Amino acid sequence: MKIGIIICDRYRTCGAGKCLRAMRERAGAFSRYPADEPLELVGFSTCDGCPGGNVEHVPEEMIRNGAEAIHLATGMVVGYPPCPYLDDFRAFVERRYGVPVVVGTHPAPEKYCLVHRDLASWPAVARHEHLLATEEVRRAYD
Repeated sequence: MKIGIIICDRYRTCGAGKCLRAMRERAGAFSRYPADEPLELVGFSTCDGCPGGNVEHVPEEMIRNGAEAIHLATGMVVGYPPCPYLDDFRAFVERRYGVPVVVGTHPAPEKYCLVHRDLASWPAVARHEHLLATEEVRRAYD
């Protein structure tokens, strides 16, 4: 399976360590893929900042490189505030490019869950159960 990852521009200098680790370990949103199925990252980009100009054309390049799915990184969900365009990005890419869009990459770090639980943003985080994992796993991604 070949995938592309789009991250929030707030994290444009991210080294992708948590995403790549989760991809190797089949953790978080990557738990959907069988352990014996090779995963290959064929594209990695930011959204280009609000309102996400890269989301309009970066998936096309990823697909040309073989992407069969596009992941919207966990930072778009657990960053504060969560990305207000997340659902729009997902709908647009799926409709425009015909590839599945998966919300999330690595499990949500425990430190972010603890903060969001006390904020109005918690429902936006909690609806992505595959990113919440166990407390032990979340701590491992702090």
